[in-house]
Amino acid sequence: MKVFFWIKWMLGVIGIGCLVACGDGTQQDTKMPVRLILDTDMGPDYDDVGAMAVMHALADSGEVEILATLSCNKDERAVPCIEVLNTYFNRPDIPVGAPKGDNAVSMTTWHQKKWTDVLPARYPHQTAKTSDAPDAVEVYRRVLSLQPDSSVVICTIGFFTNLSALLLTAGDAYSPLSGRELVARKVKRLVAMAGCFPKGKEFNVYTDVSASRLIAEQWPTEIVFSGFEIGNKILTGKRLVELPIENSPVKDAYALCFAEGDPDGRMSWDHTTVWVAIKGYESYFDVERGTFCVLNDEGENGWTPDKKGRDLRLIQKMPPEEMVARIENCMMHQPVLP
Repeated sequence: MKVFFWIKWMLGVIGIGCLVACGDGTQQDTKMPVRLILDTDMGPDYDDVGAMAVMHALADSGEVEILATLSCNKDERAVPCIEVLNTYFNRPDIPVGAPKGDNAVSMTTWHQKKWTDVLPARYPHQTAKTSDAPDAVEVYRRVLSLQPDSSVVICTIGFFTNLSALLLTAGDAYSPLSGRELVARKVKRLVAMAGCFPKGKEFNVYTDVSASRLIAEQWPTEIVFSGFEIGNKILTGKRLVELPIENSPVKDAYALCFAEGDPDGRMSWDHTTVWVAIKGYESYFDVERGTFCVLNDEGENGWTPDKKGRDLRLIQKMPPEEMVARIENCMMHQPVLP
């Protein structure tokens, strides 16, 4: 037992060091924490793991309050993996949810190393399988109804499945408002890892084309898009895998998948989206205002610049290597002792 507590103490020391590095001083200390709902397709790729590590590191620095962590992926391992990470970072009670519709996508990891099996087998979590989790749309409505008006940032790093279903809901016991009305009242902005700009075909858009089209046409608040081309240049994870720590689900997922390749690091599509959702884009990226659209049933997207448009797309400003340093510092953050 003494050895166990010594290890926990050492991890706490490491965590504090990484925590200080993770707070880069670009967000004013006087700002209130961002009220965040994360919607993830946890499973097909492992950048979701790194993105959740960044989110929890910034929560430990006081920059974000995590309201819910929802899966848009019906794969039975998705919610257990989400809970593994929430529990590892000492937040086991964050609400979770998953899509319940028959048309929702179920997609397992495409990596040879089945890290989505390893993490739930090795680390504690509460929900045995994704189908046991609450309906994500119900969780959205319950959580949103309890928040101040125009206060919530939704960050989606997966398909738009849950969000489109939310827009189509009617009033219920949580709120008399329709889904679209509830979003318009409670949500400040949506930050989405979606699309290629100015035109292209990207996974999160084409995986559920009908949901993507509905969001493009009917979402009532500003959407900030972190396109494929943004995270594709920011390769992270090498320093994490080299950390002299054990019993870390974040390191485990990256180490397992790095063994297949990615010698220079993995693309940070989801990390940049979470980063901007919490810290804002102003110090890190330029933006162009315009209108996002889904061009066809194949899921290709287009972009029309428009100074009065609803949407913003990120454009590289800070050199990728500088973003790598900031993101990796957060990925290396260890849980703060409760």
